[in-house]
Amino acid sequence: MTKGITRRDYLAASGAGVLAAGLGVGPALADAPVRQGYQTNMWGMPTYYLLHSGILEKHGVKFEEFAVPSGNLTMQQMVARQVDMGTYAGPSFAIGYDKGGLVAIAMVEYVGKTARVMGRKDLNMKSVADLKGKKVANQTGSSTGNIFVDQIATKAGLQKGDYQEIRMNVNDMVAAMVAKTVDAMVNVEPYNAIAEADGIGNTLEDFYSFDKLPVFMAATPEFVEKNPDTIVNYLKAWLDVAKDFKNDPKKVTETIYGFYTSKGYKMSKDTFAAAISRVEVNPGWPADLEPYMTHHAEVLMKANKLKAVPDWNKAFRKDFLKKAMA
Repeated sequence: MTKGITRRDYLAASGAGVLAAGLGVGPALADAPVRQGYQTNMWGMPTYYLLHSGILEKHGVKFEEFAVPSGNLTMQQMVARQVDMGTYAGPSFAIGYDKGGLVAIAMVEYVGKTARVMGRKDLNMKSVADLKGKKVANQTGSSTGNIFVDQIATKAGLQKGDYQEIRMNVNDMVAAMVAKTVDAMVNVEPYNAIAEADGIGNTLEDFYSFDKLPVFMAATPEFVEKNPDTIVNYLKAWLDVAKDFKNDPKKVTETIYGFYTSKGYKMSKDTFAAAISRVEVNPGWPADLEPYMTHHAEVLMKANKLKAVPDWNKAFRKDFLKKAMA
């Protein structure tokens, strides 16, 4: 069993371009390695830990990893059938189901505590309403981007046009705040913790009071059909990941901290440990998930980003996790 072929650096630079060119690959063959997509912000770090902790090998699952800056890009890769599985929040999943028939095999984590709207500290802004007339860095098309535009900004009395939305990947936003090319950012951990610790930004609003932000592990329907046993073993590995997040946070922090330091990010281990602690890893199917997703689907429909509310009986494959937990 191999640990997998790392294509992180290539896809982080060129994944979007490949998508634009439409260069998809065919559906995975039976018993093929899982082509795992994930985002390099904190939402994707439980998946990074899954891949780099040895837990997948323990359960006999081979993989290849495909990392990109945000989950909506992973969703697009899955729609193009370039990867088999990927993590992203509810709005992106609803769009992925609509565009490519993607299915969720589990809700793996809550990340609402990791997402914030932050303003440049030197501007002394106190609330989201202060963003009127300001330049706001936003990962347009992402779940956080959609929630900010459609819910958080509107609740603060801001409509599109009241602020200037600057399209930007989350991993570029702190540098833009330092350069003063933007006045605020809609971002996630660990970038928020870095901005706060370095005195670059202050929090205007966090997402948790608006949305707990459940994150799904989704799969392409072809992979689900051809590899049901692999999916069950894969979810057994996720249950072990959840145990480590709960019982051995030091091991988790050490593994993931190394990823960010290898990419040149500078932060103390204490800052990083605080950031990763805001991710709640708990694979399951919460009872309130379908009403939550219906609400988000209706918001996306009003914004002309979704054609119809998905059929959750088809979109949620709950049977695999039940088998993994048996």
